[in-house]
Amino acid sequence: MTITTFDSLGLSKAVLRALHETGYTTPTPIQAQAIPALIEGRDMLGLAQTGTGKTAAFVLPLLNLLGGHNGKGDGGKPTPKMPRALILAPTRELVVQIDDSIRTYGKHMRVRQAVVIGGVGKGPQINALRRGADIVVATPGRLLDLIRDGHCNLSMVDYLVLDEADHMFDLGFIRDLRTIVSMLPDERQSLLFSATMPKEIAKLTSEVLSDPLRVEIKSESVAVERIEQQVRHMNPARKPVMLRELMADPAFKRVIVFTRTKRGADKVVRTLGEAGVNSEALHGNKSQGARQKALENFRNARTRVLVATDIAARGIDVDNITHVINYDLPVEPESYVHRIGRTARAGTDGIAISFCSGEERSQLRAIERLTKISIPVVGDAPEPFQEEPSKGKNRKRGRGQGRPRQEQNAANGSAEATESRNAGAKQPRKPHRGKPGFKPKRFAEEAAAAGGASAPDADGAQRNGRPAGKPKRRRFNSNGRNKGNGGQRQAAA
Repeated sequence: MTITTFDSLGLSKAVLRALHETGYTTPTPIQAQAIPALIEGRDMLGLAQTGTGKTAAFVLPLLNLLGGHNGKGDGGKPTPKMPRALILAPTRELVVQIDDSIRTYGKHMRVRQAVVIGGVGKGPQINALRRGADIVVATPGRLLDLIRDGHCNLSMVDYLVLDEADHMFDLGFIRDLRTIVSMLPDERQSLLFSATMPKEIAKLTSEVLSDPLRVEIKSESVAVERIEQQVRHMNPARKPVMLRELMADPAFKRVIVFTRTKRGADKVVRTLGEAGVNSEALHGNKSQGARQKALENFRNARTRVLVATDIAARGIDVDNITHVINYDLPVEPESYVHRIGRTARAGTDGIAISFCSGEERSQLRAIERLTKISIPVVGDAPEPFQEEPSKGKNRKRGRGQGRPRQEQNAANGSAEATESRNAGAKQPRKPHRGKPGFKPKRFAEEAAAAGGASAPDADGAQRNGRPAGKPKRRRFNSNGRNKGNGGQRQAAA
């Protein structure tokens, strides 16, 4: 079988030179399929997870197309505020990663790029657009702000790239994407990359792409390649103890720990700090400067452990990560593939360890269904998980459970059975609270039968103008209580 190399894909000499200096000679499957078609001008739909090399799959042909005939750029100065290529990504970290790739692979070319992201001042971005940029790499929200302020015009864009479109949909950027696409010229080359294909992204694909080439890399093949996976079952309270035990092993040189929440990430950093492990958190509550500093410290080995959430972790491209630890299993099984794809990059091996509590068993099963593998268990096997009984109206009662006490006593034949039955006898209804003067006839009859105070006098004489034999009517207030002095009134003088 013939081995494909970058030299056979039709890339320019300037791009190939940068690739050779970086040490890359063999393309990944998505790169081998995408690069020749993109150089020919085809639109493309790429279904691939993180770790497949998809960034280089669109950056290399884009640089090749912008380079012109000599592969170094036409030497002309870019038009101010009017880029020729637009790359949109969901997070600031991913934008920075793409910009780094453009600088790495285009270092022998005269191509200018600008980064447009939120969380930082607009001034430097406005100046970069005013000077002119061939490529703009941006998050949708900040780009729209600059467009509305008149600092950017998309009428000359020839190339559009939407990276991690499904993640942009999850973050609520789908309307911004449609607004931006409506500003672009109809004649352009468009690329869309997504790990999954929800209904909204499929609709966006039909709106953006024209007769696209479809390149799909199966997620399960990404997950198992060069990554040793394992799961450890434990109670939630055991997780911080297990993490400290693992960090005591010097083999854990460069580690990413994933948590479900930002608060959980900060808590893990404090736990590691108490154990003397140098770590930093990376999540959405951090400023852009703090996030970039945490990434740089991790990349330069000044920080041993990076604790991150899924959203902030998009765009982490750091070599030689030895371990990925899922402190909390992700809700979406696709996120598991994104997480463990941070290790085993550039031909190296890696280890992915997942902590699984009883409440996370269903998430583990979903991950195994997606990757089509059974993740090996290390340590104790999981205890049988017993679900709590449902509290809804369809809950089934056990023997005798939920029955009234008097019925249970009667069923048991106890000495209290008769007393309980009498206590449980049906009592007269209270009058309707909304009608204070409501006096059912049944109350009067029951009172008379009981020989109460409202019964007629023994001599049959009229009392208070009431005929003999007619029981006195009780009067009730709004809360159902009998009015008057115990129901008794003094006879008229």
